Amino acid sequence: MKIGLIQQHNTPDIDDNRRRLGEKVLELARRGAELVVLQELHDSLYFCQVENVDNFDLAVPLDSLTVDFYSEIARQGGVVLVTSLFERRAAGLYHNTSLVFDTDGSIAGKYRKMHIPDDPAYYEKFYFTPGDLGFKPIDTSLGRLGVLVCWDQWYPEAARLMAMNGAQMLIYPTAIGWESSDTPDEKTRQREAWITVQRGHAVANGLPVVTVNRVGHEPDPSGATNGITFWGSSFVAGPQGEMIYLAPDDEEAVTIVDVDMKRSEQVRRWWPFLRDRRIDNYGDLTRRFID
Repeated sequence: MKIGLIQQHNTPDIDDNRRRLGEKVLELARRGAELVVLQELHDSLYFCQVENVDNFDLAVPLDSLTVDFYSEIARQGGVVLVTSLFERRAAGLYHNTSLVFDTDGSIAGKYRKMHIPDDPAYYEKFYFTPGDLGFKPIDTSLGRLGVLVCWDQWYPEAARLMAMNGAQMLIYPTAIGWESSDTPDEKTRQREAWITVQRGHAVANGLPVVTVNRVGHEPDPSGATNGITFWGSSFVAGPQGEMIYLAPDDEEAVTIVDVDMKRSEQVRRWWPFLRDRRIDNYGDLTRRFID
């Protein structure tokens, strides 16, 4: 499968961000991409650096011109398109939602982010209600996609449940970066841990992983911090965790990565982790902690 990745530096101009994304999707389609993955909350700046009720104005319903725009881009390009939107479900009810469009522009399915962080400069619990759709892959004309979002990528349970539900690939639209006060060593540890845990999901489940992060510096509107420098490093790993592609950490990237989807079957024959799981002894995983 030819997978297009768009790692973009966003500005406050939402229309321009969206226009540039649309142009890049169509460019990748012309170059032969079949699936295109965008970064988390790709239309705007990462507004979760502050808690501000006015930012709820950025949210869009699923019957909106924004959704129509991406539907038409997918249709024009003839690609399966993985997007990441701030969903207005109802007044006072909002989600961090990935919409997946099929090649004809129809909505193949949606995933609402399940794990919601609340850390300095990542105040997502203020904005997003946790997802209520479970860890269910989305069926498309290219196959069954296990779409998760950003903070979900740290949880092996989420990846496992997607795999157990028949996902053929794990996909993570992402927005993660460094705060300026972090030391160079700490920055390296954070980025390497982020890559390592997701490569672990690939290994444990025998599936390719596609992660697309934003890149560039975005200021903190409150001035309380020096903002976030998103570390890019979008990547594709194979079903043994092998690194197939790694984007730069300091510049945009628009690329196509060719993934052999037949490898997962062979890798799972070599390493039959699903066969050997001791499901009769895993009941305690549903507890918060074992005291």
